[in-house]
Amino acid sequence: MRGKGIHYDTGTFPDGGTSRPVFDLGVVEREIRVIAEDLHCTAIRITGGDPDRIEAAAGYAAAAGLEVWFSPFPCEMTNAQMLPFLVDCAERAERLRLGGADVVLVAGCELSVFARGYLPGDTFGARVPVLAGPGRDAALEGIPDRVNAFLGEAVTAVRAVFGGPVSYASCPLDGVDWSPFDIVGLDAFRGLRNAAGYRDDLRKEFAHGKPVAILEVGCCTYRGAGDHGGAGWYVAMEPDGVTPKPDLVRDEGEQVRYLDDLITVFEEEGVDTLFWFSFAGYSTPHRASGPDPDLASYGIVTVLDENSGIPASARTYPDMPWEPKRAFHALADHYGAGAQQQRAIARDPQ
Repeated sequence: MRGKGIHYDTGTFPDGGTSRPVFDLGVVEREIRVIAEDLHCTAIRITGGDPDRIEAAAGYAAAAGLEVWFSPFPCEMTNAQMLPFLVDCAERAERLRLGGADVVLVAGCELSVFARGYLPGDTFGARVPVLAGPGRDAALEGIPDRVNAFLGEAVTAVRAVFGGPVSYASCPLDGVDWSPFDIVGLDAFRGLRNAAGYRDDLRKEFAHGKPVAILEVGCCTYRGAGDHGGAGWYVAMEPDGVTPKPDLVRDEGEQVRYLDDLITVFEEEGVDTLFWFSFAGYSTPHRASGPDPDLASYGIVTVLDENSGIPASARTYPDMPWEPKRAFHALADHYGAGAQQQRAIARDPQ
């Protein structure tokens, strides 16, 4: 793979909440250095709902030598609200690009689910149950046409102010027409539901004649989470949406097995760039006793709170509010080995 990346959340706002309550610039800069130096990433997908936060993190990433995928993530917005939001982010991405950074603009994420006006429901929490309910088929009717109509308008608008390549983070429900885009962008979670045809479905995306990027893929940190893929967090939670179920068994090896398997698939199939999902789940910190929200996290680091039971003196990164999981080291091994191979080829192209 050309690009070896990680998904980095600066704070998204489904249901009016936030996935990152505290955004400390010192922590952000340090995390991005870890991503570049210790994870051996060459690219980073920076997402969020606050353009100032995305721009700040993108500046640190550019300074660290990473290819920046500038990824505004509008939640609970209508089309009319999203268009100026995307254009604002495109202008910021262009300033970064003109400053010498390698920048890709990702013009939104899974609009059919996260934006208002596609599925029934005014909030993400109200829309998700529709996908598992008896009215699913009726609710999905016509969504690709509406998504593509808006994306066509959005791509035209952002290209007027941004001169770099443009992609979009799609889910299967979107049914994206990739002709306006430079890069096919897939949120490509694998679970039992799509495992049998996963590789064949991926191969079909190369028929567009454009680079294929995996913008999100990963699993949660409990035994069996890989079977649920992108729905792992939903399966793990009680109906209140914030309390993990008591029967979950922590299994960091689950993430490693999922990662090892799928990176092999992506390398064999010729994926251009991969962004593992995700670096940290700040809204799902680890707790040493009682229900542990970190089990429902896709993060490759365990975010710690005051009840985590791990003193700073015992941490791998004492200055950071998290501890690497096994998947952190597994991803670093994959990406580091790839970097060594690329250096060897550069020295001896024959």
